[in-house]
Amino acid sequence: MRYALLTGVGRPGQVGEAVASRLAADGYSLLLVDRDAAAVEARAGEIRAKGGSAQSFAADLSSEDAVALLFGEIGRASAGRIDAFVHLAGGFAVTGPVADTPVADWEKQLTINLRTAFLAARGAIPLLRAARGAAVFFSSESALSGAKLARTAAYAVAKSGLVTLALAISQEEATTGVRVNVLAPAAIRTASNTVDMPNARFVEREDVAATVAWLCSPEAQAITGQVLRLTPR
Repeated sequence: MRYALLTGVGRPGQVGEAVASRLAADGYSLLLVDRDAAAVEARAGEIRAKGGSAQSFAADLSSEDAVALLFGEIGRASAGRIDAFVHLAGGFAVTGPVADTPVADWEKQLTINLRTAFLAARGAIPLLRAARGAAVFFSSESALSGAKLARTAAYAVAKSGLVTLALAISQEEATTGVRVNVLAPAAIRTASNTVDMPNARFVEREDVAATVAWLCSPEAQAITGQVLRLTPR
């Protein structure tokens, strides 16, 4: 049995939905995490209804105590190993010019995009080591050179920090067989983005899911410590 742990997959019409469907189709037993218990159980139910294997777990990934309890449950459910860890939890917000950004808005972006990644990664690493597994983190093109940053500095800083976090883990785990990579997509065609940005060109959710599946597969065994930019077709 191959286990894949996915965070932030509760909301319908978002990229986590497509990634979960793809990994389930590839034969993984899914361990799905979201702070919304009803939403994540609904996602697991959809996977099971199609013949896949999925369990749901509700947790606030910004809480150190909650994450510690979560990974105790994950470890028991997966026999102490996970083959793939995909961290999708996070969120975007326009926080305005830096000179006018409230501290609470700044800290919220760092919490939901960076603190959650750190705590979840710290819990996942021992389970990944046991399986010599692969981790994929979701950053953004906002973290890359040349990005438009005005009015979204808090989000961009958090996503840049996530890249640094992931690359540090890739170096630290190089001798354990754990591979760590980062996706930095342009805007993805999700239910919310199509409403908020009706005229944008989007990266398709299925393309994102296919890239995640490849990075977690044996075909990408030589790929670690990389940031992959995903662009619209």
